[in-house]
Amino acid sequence: MLNGSERILTVAQATQYIKNLFAADSQLNRLRVSGEISNFKAHSSGHMYFTLKDAAASMRCVMFKSANGRLTFRPADGMKVVLGGRLSVYERDGLYQLYVESMAPEGVGSLFAAFEEMKKRLAAEGLFAPEAKKTLPRFPERIGLVTSPTGAAIRDILATLSRRFPQAEVLLVPVLVQGVGAAAQIAEAIDFFNRLADIDVLIIGRGGGSIEELWAFNEEAVAKAIYSSRIPVVSAVGHETDFTIADFVADVRAATPTAAAEIVVPDQRELQQFLSMAKSRMTAVISSKLEHNRRYVDRIASAREFTRPSHRFDQHRQMLDNLASRLENRLSYLMQSYTAKLDFLAGKLGALNPDAVLARGFAICLDGNGKVVRDARQLAPDDLLRTRLHQGYADARVIQTYAK
Repeated sequence: MLNGSERILTVAQATQYIKNLFAADSQLNRLRVSGEISNFKAHSSGHMYFTLKDAAASMRCVMFKSANGRLTFRPADGMKVVLGGRLSVYERDGLYQLYVESMAPEGVGSLFAAFEEMKKRLAAEGLFAPEAKKTLPRFPERIGLVTSPTGAAIRDILATLSRRFPQAEVLLVPVLVQGVGAAAQIAEAIDFFNRLADIDVLIIGRGGGSIEELWAFNEEAVAKAIYSSRIPVVSAVGHETDFTIADFVADVRAATPTAAAEIVVPDQRELQQFLSMAKSRMTAVISSKLEHNRRYVDRIASAREFTRPSHRFDQHRQMLDNLASRLENRLSYLMQSYTAKLDFLAGKLGALNPDAVLARGFAICLDGNGKVVRDARQLAPDDLLRTRLHQGYADARVIQTYAK
């Protein structure tokens, strides 16, 4: 047994001594412990780090990849489990921790169960509905911020907003983000911003933590305030793997406070680059158009019609004379043709004219009914006839007929 008067130990030696005591205790090397998982982290190496707790105490735990590869379920915050392993000291930090060799689920912790119950109930009430989500403004002028004034979250948000879009004005309503009264303050801050006329978007959130530390953002009062907000709300609670009720109700969920600031505002450097490229493209298009129009004007200006306008007039005047001559020739030809045809028809018509026949000494005999007599057999002696001559009429009486 060590005696302080006998030997002075270094920190490493004292820690090693305590570690050896743990190793010598058979019960601590075959320990089985039940509790609720909190602060669960799955490292990229494959190892798992978390805290096992109950109402009175907590214990750090590590489960290496070689052991957790046998698990048939995915551990998560709030899950109640039974662990098997050995208790030892992590020398670097001088803290004891449980090196887990086995894990079996025992049930869901009370906070996690309450979280799931509220999530189902609020989803059924429509608070998570996609159609209720509002669109974020592209270029917000005033941004409302609901968070702790002393945490890392506000420093990250303000630094990101200042770097990306410094022209935006930021208004902070400081609130508690954990503990008694935190949920009420967060809900009141959201309502306060909604009573202002010119707030474009809200960011609510805090840094990461355990399910207990994030619980204010799981309260129904906060969920209802976010849902009732006329201002679009971005939720930025915890780390990428942390989820709260506020994340599901908010119009947009950001993985971290920094990501929330990046979502809310554009990057002025990207905007300047875009505007510069747009200006260059516009200048190129306008220059190309002007050059095209200049060549077109030069081509028109150099055309013969502009350099010698009278030449074009002379050409059209000569063309008009040619057309007039062709028209006169055509009309003369048509007149001759129609005159000859008219003379021909007039000759035929004259030959058929009864007056022309009478003029040659012929006569037309009409009976008493005024009908033309063509056959002597139509007549009888003493019949009266009217004879039409070239000039006038003569009445006669038939004395004798002679038929062929």
